[in-house]
Amino acid sequence: MLPRGRGRLRAGLLLLLLLLLLLLSGLYLLSGDLAYGRLLLPSPCSGGALEELGAQVRAVEEENRQLREELQRWGVPGGPPSGRSGERVATPGWTACGQQPTVQKCELLHVAIVCAGHNSSRDVVTLVKSILFHRKNPLHFHLVTDAVARNILETLFHTWMVPSVFISFYDAEELKPEVAWIPNKHYSGIYGLLKLTLLRALPPTLPRVIVLDTDITFASDIAELWAVFARFSDKQVIGLVENQSDWYLGNLWKNHRPWPALGRGFNTGVILLQLEQLRQVGWEQMWRLTAERELLTMLATSLADQDIFNAVIKQHPWLVYPLPCSWNVQLSDHTRAERCYSEVSDLKVIHWNSPKKLGVKNKHVEFFRNLYLTFLEYDGNLLRRELFGCISGPQTEPDQTRQAPVELGEDDTCYEFHQQQLTVHRVHLTFLPYEPPSPHPHDVTLVAQLSMDRLQMLEALCRHWPGPMSLALYLSDSEAQQFLHFAQASEVLAARRDVAYHIVYREGPLYPVNLLRNVALGQAHTPYVFLSDIDFLPAYSLYDYLRTSIRELGLATRKAALVVPAFETLHYRLSFPTSKTELLSLLDAGSLYTFRYHVWPRGHEPTDYARWREAQAPYRVEWAADYEPYVVVPRDCPRYDPRFVGFGWNKVAHIMELDAQEYEFLVLPEAFAIHLPHAPSLDISRFRSSPAYRHCLRALKDEFHQDLSRRYGAAALKYLTAQRQL
Repeated sequence: MLPRGRGRLRAGLLLLLLLLLLLLSGLYLLSGDLAYGRLLLPSPCSGGALEELGAQVRAVEEENRQLREELQRWGVPGGPPSGRSGERVATPGWTACGQQPTVQKCELLHVAIVCAGHNSSRDVVTLVKSILFHRKNPLHFHLVTDAVARNILETLFHTWMVPSVFISFYDAEELKPEVAWIPNKHYSGIYGLLKLTLLRALPPTLPRVIVLDTDITFASDIAELWAVFARFSDKQVIGLVENQSDWYLGNLWKNHRPWPALGRGFNTGVILLQLEQLRQVGWEQMWRLTAERELLTMLATSLADQDIFNAVIKQHPWLVYPLPCSWNVQLSDHTRAERCYSEVSDLKVIHWNSPKKLGVKNKHVEFFRNLYLTFLEYDGNLLRRELFGCISGPQTEPDQTRQAPVELGEDDTCYEFHQQQLTVHRVHLTFLPYEPPSPHPHDVTLVAQLSMDRLQMLEALCRHWPGPMSLALYLSDSEAQQFLHFAQASEVLAARRDVAYHIVYREGPLYPVNLLRNVALGQAHTPYVFLSDIDFLPAYSLYDYLRTSIRELGLATRKAALVVPAFETLHYRLSFPTSKTELLSLLDAGSLYTFRYHVWPRGHEPTDYARWREAQAPYRVEWAADYEPYVVVPRDCPRYDPRFVGFGWNKVAHIMELDAQEYEFLVLPEAFAIHLPHAPSLDISRFRSSPAYRHCLRALKDEFHQDLSRRYGAAALKYLTAQRQL
């Protein structure tokens, strides 16, 4: 037994130590509030005063640790502040500036995104651009997509060829049954719930992942966000930013009844998921049971997966690691984000989480919109930069890549032509919403290509051709956005859902005309295609006439190319003929001419226009050198030779290939298309003015003839002979 004096001294010391521990615990909780963002401070390095306070808190925490050890030796329980069930309360962010968690050089970062449809696919591209612009690490994108988005994004990444970027796709259709039972009022529909299924979708060996909405724009290196995983406690499995509106407080309007949430709740536009720990805590059962319970009274979700995430966190608050507000600055209606970005000098992520997107009402919206537009119109070709010292990863060779000369020297007189053969162009298929036509055995898709200076032809073409079209547009990233605005503002174009627009992004000095044709041809969904050019307007009746001709001529069992006679006018204003009779009248009056009769008669002479004037039935014509008619052929016809870029011989080579494959050429007696006048292209001007340009074109012709001989043997000799006789 201790003497009475020493016993009182010891009791007094214990009381003093306990009081000090309570004081330190208060500071400990305060540090959590600061880092969490309730005082809207993004990081411990945002100011000198905060650094000093952080140093003081760390010093006190060290004293706290020593005191706890002392208390334990005295038999008094001690430890950090506790949450529910004794779990540790999070204190994220309080590490010294020199001790911030870092990501190893070349460490692979994993990012998951749910994407469905044409519009969402465009949003993903802008998001990925913003990530690639700032990144210093290899990236693996895990994309949960529908069939439309997969077709778009698979082609885009395949042709983008960004080093150290890996892509995996997961079928949204397989995951939909997991959440189809949940009624959802949110505009995202069932896809807004699929983030709940990522644990099932992603590989079981994947330990952690960053999950992003498609309406996110990064303003910093994503590796900084990945580094935050190192701050999680053993129990924290989900990293989220606090919701920056009063939605979950339930006071936005009368009778507003949101799902349960912890305080303001959390926004799920940016999520850090510890997948291994989520599996251990039984995440799938946890969110399912929570959703089933809440739906008994709530009946449906209003904010899709976000409502269910918040309901789970309300029941299990120790699961969440609160991220600083700057990692998800939310530009929604009723947002209080200004409290974050007015205090934060280093914004990390912008989130356009309003249904109005860039049209959201915010007094600083121009600042954020300009940041978004920076990446929307940024040249994606510039993001093909190497991460030196990191593995680039396996890159499959895009179909458009051709075998080019082993060595290219700038002293090569045809350097531009050879370099163009090496160029791999990014391709964004179905840039606008598109609905494939219903199957029809004789249906025809008009196939053409264009650049920005022919955009004005689209409305007239849509009026003349009521059937499906597949068009390839050669545009820069900035021009693609101009086209988008043009198409959305046009009543004629907006009314059509059977026109597929495919963007081939500009790169190199020469116009890749045959690559563009191949892209458009490859995306036709009908059995037959009309291979045209954008500056031709078909007869109003041509679409129906072609379908009838295909049926009557039995093209399903006959290898034939239907020739559509080509005419031209030199007048910018033309009363377009509605019949062959009207066309012949205009031809006789000198308002129309047979196409290029005055500069390139060989191109269409074999069509035999004199015979066409009197013809009542289709007639066969023979191939001749330099013949380049516009034809209707099966969709699986030979592709155009992509070595022909710029002006010259691009169609001639294709018609020669059709003849080599024994297609017969049948001229249709009631078909016609009229070429409208326009300023000459840069490539045709170079062809006319540059002997070197014409020399290179002759070299390409020789290469093509050699390849034709290798493929078709003796049958190809007639093409070389015919060419030499000219």
